[in-house]
Formats: sequence, C-alpha cells, structure tokens
Amino acid sequence: MQWGFIINRQSRDFSTIRVEYNARMRMELDHVFICTSFGAPEAERLVQFGLLEGPPNQHAGQGTACRRFSFANAMIELFWVSEPSEAQSQSTRNTLLWERWAARDSGASPFGICLRPADPKETGESTFPGWEYRPAYLPDPLVMHIGEAGVEEPMWIYMGFMKRAKREPWFKKHPIGISEITRLTLTTTVPLRSPVSRKVLESGVLTTRTAPAPLLEIEFDGNQRNERIDFRPHLPVVFQL
Repeated sequence: MQWGFIINRQSRDFSTIRVEYNARMRMELDHVFICTSFGAPEAERLVQFGLLEGPPNQHAGQGTACRRFSFANAMIELFWVSEPSEAQSQSTRNTLLWERWAARDSGASPFGICLRPADPKETGESTFPGWEYRPAYLPDPLVMHIGEAGVEEPMWIYMGFMKRAKREPWFKKHPIGISEITRLTLTTTVPLRSPVSRKVLESGVLTTRTAPAPLLEIEFDGNQRNERIDFRPHLPVVFQL
C-alpha cells in the first residue's frame, strides 16, 4: 500500500485528508466519455455508422447528461453539460467538468477515462492518488476516485464498485457487428505528466502520443477487419475495426 492524498469534497472547507491507495491493484477500462455539443447530436453519426444506441442518462445534481453506446466489456458516452449552474456548484465544481466541457475545443482534453478493477474479487479501494467524489446520483456507500490532473489531460476516474459482469447485460448486438473495445490510443496536446496518468499508462489500459489536436482511437475486437473509420470533424474519435 502507498499513501496518497484526497480532497474531502463532502466538507464545506474542502479539507485535505490522508488516505491509502493500492498501487498494485490491476485496473481495466470501464467506459470513456467524449465531450460534445449540447444534446450530443454527434451521436447520430455513430448510429448511422451502425451502432445501437442505449438509453440516455441524466446525472442528477451534477448538471450533466450523456448518450450511451454499450459493448460487451465497456461503454462509450457522449457527454455534455445540461445545467451549467449545477455543473459549477460547490458540490461539483472541483471535478472541473464545466471547465472541461466549456473548453473542449479550446485547450481542454474532451475525454474522460473511467476505470474499474480488473479482478472482480477486488475491493473498491483506489488504485491511484486522487480524491473521493460522491455525486448525488450515486447511492451510498458507492464512491468514485478522481485523479488529480488539469483539464489539459483527460479526466481520470476509478470506480471500484464496477465490474465487467455489470456491463455485459447492457450490451446488445450492434448492426455493424462489433462487440468489445480492445485498445485505446490517446492523443493529447501536451505530454501527460500527472502521477495518475503515469499509473494509468503503467497499467496498459491505453497508449498515448502528442499532436496539435486531441484524438481518441478506439480499437474493437483486435482490429480483425483492418478498417479505420474517422469521425472527425464531428467527433475527435477514430474507430479501428
């Protein structure tokens, strides 16, 4: 075990408290989110491509919403701020979701990388230094761990309560015939320097490079078809099938 620091977001003074995190625990992808225009009209591009859209979601009290596409092992969310006042409220503002979404085309990374334990027997303790976030829509005693990083990096989230077995029932066969996310390649406009990003890179969840514009390349089913689908300029996303 190692010692890290989290911010107690439930306290009005946002005091820092010392907690343990398990640096050896293996983690894997649970879902990614991509910041979009209000209402995520960009989702229609994915539907036209051949994905089956799942039910949308509202994050009560957080001021955000998303449209969702489920796969056998993970999920893609198209994400936007639906209530700016809630997204900038005292309970949410430290997530920087408002800043990330508002600057998605002007310097902020538009992505969130959400992780879970690779071993379904693992507990919900954190795998990297960060702070506990207990949004209103998440029932007690569940908690997310948010990695400390600026908006120039993706939002790093660890959800110790999630398991692959919880994702599998949500998956319905897509008309295009893809089923699992097998690799992520993340392009950022600046090198990743935060301690949490180093932990994620060490885990093998994704690889990274730098370029003038952010991009997320998502490989499905081991790239068996050797096809590449580029959704730019509508979404900063490329599918590899």
